[in-house]
Amino acid sequence: MARIRVGTCAWSDHEDYYPPGLPPRERLTYYARHFSLVEVDSTFYRLQPARFFAGWAARTPPDFRFNVKAYGALTRHHREPRPGEEDLMEVFKRFAESVEPLREAGKLGALHFQFPPWFTCTEESREWVQVCREFFADQVVAVEFRHRSWFTEENREETLRFLRAIRAVHVACDAPQVGSGTVPRVVAVTDPRLAIVRFHGRNTKTWYIKGARTTAERFDYLYSKEELAEWLDPIRQVLAQEAEEVHLLMNNNRSNYAVRNALDLMELLGMPTPPRDERGVPLAPGARQNPEQLRLF
Repeated sequence: MARIRVGTCAWSDHEDYYPPGLPPRERLTYYARHFSLVEVDSTFYRLQPARFFAGWAARTPPDFRFNVKAYGALTRHHREPRPGEEDLMEVFKRFAESVEPLREAGKLGALHFQFPPWFTCTEESREWVQVCREFFADQVVAVEFRHRSWFTEENREETLRFLRAIRAVHVACDAPQVGSGTVPRVVAVTDPRLAIVRFHGRNTKTWYIKGARTTAERFDYLYSKEELAEWLDPIRQVLAQEAEEVHLLMNNNRSNYAVRNALDLMELLGMPTPPRDERGVPLAPGARQNPEQLRLF
């Protein structure tokens, strides 16, 4: 049976999760008390210095894992080159160098390539995915498609065969089913080392929101336990049977939703979770447990 890890996409967004007064520098250490996995999303927006990754590795337990989101220029999110991006191979190199401290610490889970909604299923697109995969030939590379064309009835199996052929991890998604910029639920293992599911919420009204101040406005959704339970059989009977490790990541980063749902999913899977308060988050250190008030969400 595979090792299952549950976590959230980013750790700094969950203001209501952290004890009042906890310094920002100590948030990752606190987060790692409850979860063994996190996705680093800040790398999508800008290349981060290697010293950041070294610090994150130092502040987490030996068994902790980081999935790192690829910089937007590498996933074709930047329609026009930005200053310093004219040579994309140099950008690849800088990104690889930045995450090296995690690899050296044995804490790098996967490099996550999320391609944009306009990255359609074409031969040119497949060639670019293969370029990304080959540059990081010695790493675990995960691929998340956003355009529906990759998983139409006629393309689904071809897409999965392609990912298997290049030994890339297929990222399954739970997301609003509206328009072409979202993919259906496709549960499959394409690299036996790892399977990933990302939970984006099911808020159809905000999926294509424009002018949002933060990503939390787009991913404004709190799953019910019944909705999360829909994934138990796919996780246990497919992903955990065919992959050595399974990563389940909550991307519904409004308020404390991601943390609450990550803990909900852990409970459903029979994994140990900390006592929680009436908000659904772990009791703050030193807090007294009131049996009448304490409940698990």
